[in-house]
Amino acid sequence: MSYEDGWEPQTRLGRKVVDGEIDSMEDALNSGLPLKEPELVDQLVPGLEDEVLDINMVQRMTDSGRRVKFRCVVVVGNRDGLIGYAEGRDDQVGGAIQKAIEVAKLNLVKIPRGSGSWEDRPGGTNSLVRKTTGKAGSVTVELHPAPRGLGLAAAETPQKVLELAGVEDAWTRSDGNTRTTVNFAKATFDALKKTAETRVPQHAMDQQEVLE
Repeated sequence: MSYEDGWEPQTRLGRKVVDGEIDSMEDALNSGLPLKEPELVDQLVPGLEDEVLDINMVQRMTDSGRRVKFRCVVVVGNRDGLIGYAEGRDDQVGGAIQKAIEVAKLNLVKIPRGSGSWEDRPGGTNSLVRKTTGKAGSVTVELHPAPRGLGLAAAETPQKVLELAGVEDAWTRSDGNTRTTVNFAKATFDALKKTAETRVPQHAMDQQEVLE
């Protein structure tokens, strides 16, 4: 593995990557070591994509007067089970986007995927393995496994998050102020993150029945 960009790891996890002890993002996430270097993610997942979901101007009063910053909401993913989410703030739009991307890389999770129906071929990775719910602010998002070919029955914001996560088929249900993109995206990511935190038996991942 080469590091032509001159990256010199500053953490134990980074050094393990350089030494070849860890050569995949999944192994890095399972190592139990904190993920603190965006460059590490760049090395292990060179094809990672990013999507800017929202940019807002945020104003606040300080002793020196009104100060304006930009808040950017970003998701990153490889369309193969890895997904990350973050918000970034900066005086410039470009700076806010870059900060959000770097933090999103450090928030990466690996989600388990499976067949969305008992009618699907076992071993599929087109859908989720179980129903899951996420919440952010007033927004609640439910994600349900779905059979192959259904597509993503979702609004634009959760659809973009699911696509970058590599979920091709899913039903979704949402409540609350879904016009607030930041909470809508965060709730969707929270739901996906919960699937990553739950150990799923392999047979359930191979052939998942549609939940009611």
